Amino acid sequence: MATEALHGVNLAGWLGLEQWVTPELFAGTGSLGEQNLVDVLGDDLYRELISNHRSSFVTETDFKLIARRGFNAVRLPVPWYVLGEEGPNPGRYVGCIEQVDDAFAWATANGLRVLLVLAINPGARGEEDVLLTTGRGHRADMLSVLGALAARYAQESALFGIEVAQEPVLQRRKRLISISDGVPLHSLRNYYREAYDVIRKAAGEGPCVVLPDANQPKAWSVFGATRKYSGVWLDCHLYHYDDQIDATGPAGAATLISRSRKTLARAMRTGLPVMVGAWSAALPFADSLMTPEGRIALERVYCAEQIAAFEGLPAWFFQTWKTSGHLSGWDSRVALSSFERSMLK
Repeated sequence: MATEALHGVNLAGWLGLEQWVTPELFAGTGSLGEQNLVDVLGDDLYRELISNHRSSFVTETDFKLIARRGFNAVRLPVPWYVLGEEGPNPGRYVGCIEQVDDAFAWATANGLRVLLVLAINPGARGEEDVLLTTGRGHRADMLSVLGALAARYAQESALFGIEVAQEPVLQRRKRLISISDGVPLHSLRNYYREAYDVIRKAAGEGPCVVLPDANQPKAWSVFGATRKYSGVWLDCHLYHYDDQIDATGPAGAATLISRSRKTLARAMRTGLPVMVGAWSAALPFADSLMTPEGRIALERVYCAEQIAAFEGLPAWFFQTWKTSGHLSGWDSRVALSSFERSMLK
């Protein structure tokens, strides 16, 4: 487990393709996700594309730069098909366990800790929802992947923890007459309990087991109150880019920071250590007259206020290390470029 606060970056869009991170890989295909991209390109072109992408988008040089920039950790989302043919039902997807091995070697060499994340979204609708349901068969597949990852990396000194999902979507009741898409809370709790047991059986008490809060931070006090669950952390993702607020000035940004603080306070009442697994500089803008320079300046103020709000937390991770388009609100090389190393430690 970590003995110092971890301040790091996500490695989004590396091992699993994400259109917002590398839009050029999807250009001209009409695809918004990796599954549709496979269908459009066909197996051979897809395999060539993803092989080239994984070997070049993140390399050991990136890990050196991450450490040099002042970060001490990376949050590494891995797709459910990470094990390839050695794992459950990979279909046409290409595994990436060798790249995960590389990531641990590079992290160790550069003094970085690694938080592995099984990048599934229980309850989400979309191209992969068939694999992300909570049916026993699918849940057993996900648990087997978690167990294999935990066993493989249990002895790695760089391993800080394993997060059992990425961004679950909880089912909600609407006006007492209908229920929204999503996973029922009790099903997600059951998955978390089973995931905890699988990780502890495979890796012992060493790594933290990180649970996403599913935007319901108050729902997880059961894990904080039960002595059975040791080394469990709660992960809040604090995005505000789609909040309905005019954040074109300091007052709006301050309102968003206040919302983050309130979310963290609710999460801390569970009794669990609380971390922020993903945050960004992206603001909701209502004023089309704001100049690009003004936007960037406000984003930097917003970043500084968020870092201050996270003081005392055991970990936070910016979203993300890099994007091919150098997105100012999301790419750490841009959003945090003006920050001194001491602010990121």
